[in-house]
Amino acid sequence: MHSKNEKLAALKVLISTTEMGSQDEVLKAMAQKGISITQASLSRYLRQLGVTKQTIANGKNIYVLAEPTGYRRIHRPIPSFEGRHTEGFVSVAFSGNMGVIRTKPGHAGSIAYKIDSAELDEILGTIAGDDTIFIVTNQDFTQQQVINALATVIPDIY
Repeated sequence: MHSKNEKLAALKVLISTTEMGSQDEVLKAMAQKGISITQASLSRYLRQLGVTKQTIANGKNIYVLAEPTGYRRIHRPIPSFEGRHTEGFVSVAFSGNMGVIRTKPGHAGSIAYKIDSAELDEILGTIAGDDTIFIVTNQDFTQQQVINALATVIPDIY
């Protein structure tokens, strides 16, 4: 029997390291770890941890924690058929080591997620709104090198 705190800790690690979009997926993953939990308890725990859903690059909604945990989600490589087109990309512009990526409304979050997940040396970080992504670039790279790196995530950038 696991205590509530043990279940919360396991759930926190699971949400932080695995892409899951339904409570059923979470329940199955917890069961695979040998942790029994009811759907009602899971709902309460998700609320207690501040878990929300976020849309990622492929349009899938996944659970994410409201606060960073220090755990790192392991991302799968993007298959070539998914990487050929980035829906929602509009334009990119730079000023010094800062850039602005314009997207169609509602797409900035998923594109920023893709950029952050790629862990590009050329990009220090992103901040996403609804249709705009602010990026800070590493000053050791030229704008062309940044664009080339972004092209691995946003092929439409050219």
